[in-house]
Amino acid sequence: MPAAGLLLVAALAVLPLLAIDIPGVLPGPTYTPGTLQLLAYAMLIAALALSYRMMFGLAGLLSFGHALFFAAGAYGLGMALDAFAPAAWPSEAIFLGAIAATLVFGLVLATTVGALALRVTGISFAMVTLAFAQAGSVLIRRNPGGATGGDEGLPLDTTHVPDALIGVMNTRNLYWVALGILVFVYLVVLWVERSRAGHVAEAARENETRVRVLGIRPYGVKLLVFIVASVLAAVAGMGYFLLQSGAAPRIATADFTLTILVIVVLGGVGYRWGAICGGIVYTLLDQRLTALAGSDAIAGLPAVLRVPLSEPLFILGTLFVLVVLFLPGGIAGIPARLRSGRAQHPLEKEGATDA
Repeated sequence: MPAAGLLLVAALAVLPLLAIDIPGVLPGPTYTPGTLQLLAYAMLIAALALSYRMMFGLAGLLSFGHALFFAAGAYGLGMALDAFAPAAWPSEAIFLGAIAATLVFGLVLATTVGALALRVTGISFAMVTLAFAQAGSVLIRRNPGGATGGDEGLPLDTTHVPDALIGVMNTRNLYWVALGILVFVYLVVLWVERSRAGHVAEAARENETRVRVLGIRPYGVKLLVFIVASVLAAVAGMGYFLLQSGAAPRIATADFTLTILVIVVLGGVGYRWGAICGGIVYTLLDQRLTALAGSDAIAGLPAVLRVPLSEPLFILGTLFVLVVLFLPGGIAGIPARLRSGRAQHPLEKEGATDA
């Protein structure tokens, strides 16, 4: 419900002003930079997952290259800042110009990739997006000392970045930027899904032949959904670049896209809130399981337990399998499953409980 969503956003907005400590979940009280950094990162991953969920859950487009657009936002902002740095403009104009240039770059890239990839369907579409993602990853990695920094990554040039977004003491501001990006992505996704194009995309996902018989061309609608989802991923990428003060090549890999797919399924494909829940839960689990893997408690276990428990990916993979087997509606589908006493299908249409 809208009221519940507004209350949740308000609660998240005041969180940096409170001293809430959840041992075992958060690294410290909610006002500390380390905790705010982790929560901001979780919200950006949730925004990225939400954009992917619109493409996969709404239009049924299984893309293996969504990380390419996230990387385009991160690397695009960094390269734009470097390119505009010599200009005799005010710092604010350079910063806003770099953001605008990155959005245009993301839009052009998404239109090009989508126009070509959507010429085919099914697994062929997935393979074409994978090919573009691999090409982008190679371009990023094989450019040492150049625009992307190669394997070393691209650091943030803070010369023309507002002072309020620089430094550990301003992590609170970056947290609010991440929250703003998440809210913005959610509102755009909500608008698209409730629009005529969203209804056509949903119908085409269920039965594309029937949509064609009605005289509607699904290609244009799918392309629109693809472009919007990709540009939203680029927006999340820009937030990531500011938060992390740089970008690493791993965010452009197909493995990162698979991680986003796991997050969407974990949270619940049939629910908008599912991608947000999945992104936050996955990020917190990944962080805490990494700390647990190196703890003395795990080191003292017998080898048969120590080896698998010292690998966070093993535990996350096991959790994913259990969710797929026993919670087909994902985390967000648990309340509906408890009310109805049955498992919700992952692509079941959102009900009244979805905000």
